[in-house]
Amino acid sequence: MLKIENLHAYYGKSHVLHGVNFEVGQGEIVALLGRNGSGRSTTAKAIMGLVDCQGTIDWNGQTIQGKKAYEVAHLGLGYVPENRDIFPKLTVHQNLQLGQKGGAKNARWTFDDMYTMFPRLKEREHTEAGVLSGGEQQMLTLCRTLMGDPDLIIIDEPTEGLAPKIVELVGQYLKELKNRGISVLLIEQKLTIAMNISDRALVMGHGSIVFEGTPAELRENTYIRKEWLEV
Repeated sequence: MLKIENLHAYYGKSHVLHGVNFEVGQGEIVALLGRNGSGRSTTAKAIMGLVDCQGTIDWNGQTIQGKKAYEVAHLGLGYVPENRDIFPKLTVHQNLQLGQKGGAKNARWTFDDMYTMFPRLKEREHTEAGVLSGGEQQMLTLCRTLMGDPDLIIIDEPTEGLAPKIVELVGQYLKELKNRGISVLLIEQKLTIAMNISDRALVMGHGSIVFEGTPAELRENTYIRKEWLEV
C-alpha cells in the first residue's frame, strides 16, 4: 500500500530526514519508534504533504509527494497529529461531522460505531470539545479521522499523557482498525503498546531507519534498544 523510498525532508535549510525507506502493507500495524527529535513526526508530515521532501512516496501505485494535504487525505490516508487539533468551540458531534468526506458512500464507520467504541464520547456528544479531558480529546481526534474512512491511518503519539486505562483502550481500538482491514502507522515512544499490537517495528535515529524487524526481534536486540530507544 504505502512505500517510502529514499525520503529526505527539510525545515528550511535544516536537513531532517536522510534517505528513509520502509513499507506498510494492507491491514498491517507498523510501529515507528525512536526518541524525540529522531524524525518520526517529520516522516508523518512528509507523507501527508506538510513539509518539503524529496524521494518517493508511493500510495497504491501512485506517487503522492508534492500533493497538498487535503489531496492526500482524499486518496485514503488519515492523519492523527500529536497535538490533536480539535475544534474547541464545536461539539463532539460537530467535530466528528467535520471528519466526513463529502459524498462518501458505504463508509466503514458511522457515528454509532464511534460512540459504541468510546461510550464517553456519546455521553459528551453535545459538549464543546475544548472542555474535554486530554484522553477524551484523543478519542475524539482518532474518531474524527476515522469518519473520513481512510485505508491507512498515521497516528502520532496517541498515548501521550493518557492514563493507563485509556492507553489500553487505544490499543484495543488500533486492533479493531486492523480487524476492519485498515493499515496503521503508529508513531510511539512507549514500547509496551507498540510491541503488543504491531506486526513490525521500525526504529529511527538521526533521521534514518536504524532497525526493521518484528517486535520479538526488537526485544532481543539489546544494542538497538539501548542505543536508540532507552533514556
